[in-house]
Amino acid sequence: MRTRYRHRLLACATAALLGGAGALMTPTTAQAANLLTNPGFETGTLGGWNCSGSTGSVVSTPVHGGTRALAGAASASDTARCAQTVSVQPNTQYSLSAWVRGSYTYLGVEGGTSTWTGSAADWKQLTVSFTTGASQQSAQIYLHGWYGQGTYYADDVSLDGPGGTDDTQAPSAPGAPHATGTTATSVSLAWSAATDNVGVTGYDVYRDGTLVTSVTGTTATVGGLAPSTAYRFTVRAKDRAGNVSPDSAPLTVTTGEGSGNGDRFVQAAPYLYLGWGNPPSPTEVMQATGIKWYTMAFVLAQNGCNPAWDSQRPLKGGSDEAAIKAIRAAGGDIVPSIGGWSGNKLGPNCSTTEALAGAYQKVIDAYDLKAIDIDIENTDEFENAAVQDRILGALKTVKQNNPGLRTIVTIPTLNTGPNSWGNRLIERAQALGADIDNFTIMPFNFGGQADMYGNTVKATEGLKAKLVSTFGWTDQQAYNHIGISGMNDSSDAGEVTTAQIWTQIRDWANAHDLGRLAFWAVNRDRPAWQFTSITAGFTG
Repeated sequence: MRTRYRHRLLACATAALLGGAGALMTPTTAQAANLLTNPGFETGTLGGWNCSGSTGSVVSTPVHGGTRALAGAASASDTARCAQTVSVQPNTQYSLSAWVRGSYTYLGVEGGTSTWTGSAADWKQLTVSFTTGASQQSAQIYLHGWYGQGTYYADDVSLDGPGGTDDTQAPSAPGAPHATGTTATSVSLAWSAATDNVGVTGYDVYRDGTLVTSVTGTTATVGGLAPSTAYRFTVRAKDRAGNVSPDSAPLTVTTGEGSGNGDRFVQAAPYLYLGWGNPPSPTEVMQATGIKWYTMAFVLAQNGCNPAWDSQRPLKGGSDEAAIKAIRAAGGDIVPSIGGWSGNKLGPNCSTTEALAGAYQKVIDAYDLKAIDIDIENTDEFENAAVQDRILGALKTVKQNNPGLRTIVTIPTLNTGPNSWGNRLIERAQALGADIDNFTIMPFNFGGQADMYGNTVKATEGLKAKLVSTFGWTDQQAYNHIGISGMNDSSDAGEVTTAQIWTQIRDWANAHDLGRLAFWAVNRDRPAWQFTSITAGFTG
């Protein structure tokens, strides 16, 4: 949920050097070059690393260097082992190091030597050297904690030495791709993984023989396509040594018709909050990114059932109205966010459905709005049956009284879809005939989950299933009524959504014709407005 101002003791004996026969030969001296992928976890993901169970995550604090580090949640049954396999040269010396923090943290190479620290209250560097065997072409390096010793942290891991040059075996061809979604301008693809003697590091996607994107996983969305056009796609796998697989079987996909969105409600509207964080000039951001809509936060209650920005600033005559006028003069528009996680909200303070509808109408009249968003959170609104019904009834009233007005409800979610309160709200929206245009979920703060793309997709699919079962819609109709409101960079729970992940989420939302995309917040998207630019590419 969004806040408004927004971690049997045993010493391991050192094993024999890798490939004992190689120790009888004169080893080659390694040349300094870090062979590891994502050594400082600056991608914001575990890319390149495999961690046991779900014990590994990327955190923004504490860090040794940069802005990210690894957190390994060791438990009574799992040491939180995180490993990476790299190509190496035979009979060669390598130096392995990492900065670690926590109790009983280990660094080593599989089948070879290791080192550890009993306790490190602050960052401490671990270093170990090893020599590869006479025919060795790969090495697996690892970090782990110890049973029952809690979370350890690691950062700036380095494996210095020459990369493997003897790996000439190409990966197998990836499985035949299939389309997971299409729009008039994009195609989403998925395929089964290729195999390799050392390890596949990524995939190249070709459209009609031209490389269009490279990914590390087995899914991709290709945009910038023409409507009603057939395209031929193939995929190739690649490994660390640069070997490339044969083409996958081809797939021909035809994009959808370019008839536009018609009367369907589509909105790319990141949050802009004038009450916090040295708010930027909205028109300068529009010019830099191409964004047209903002979700302006937050309209709350003042002196009972009267709407005001942050319960303090008036609807008319203040900085908020001035910003709205400037946005509209620049060709954009806004949707107000009424409610939020904290503060004095209209839902509980307006004692009847009619009074609440009247408060909403004041906001609509103040700015001649095309849409309103009710952000329903916390125990005072979301987890309150009477207030849920009051909000839905008021939205029904203002929609009937304002032809063409679009209504949005924004709610928390589990990573599997709506919780019991979310399910109730959707069911009551149907029972009351509230005619909500868009149900937007906030897929974050799941409690340290690392896969923000996967969790977002899973949560959205859960919402889609609920809308289908409640309203009797088709899958596509349900997608059209769904919005995603993410959180750029680090969430309140420390989950990290990188620009790359947000691009994947946007492309998935485009491929499935979702109705809305937002994130919290433009205020936090400095200095390059990267997430805002990505969001501007949402077309629904």
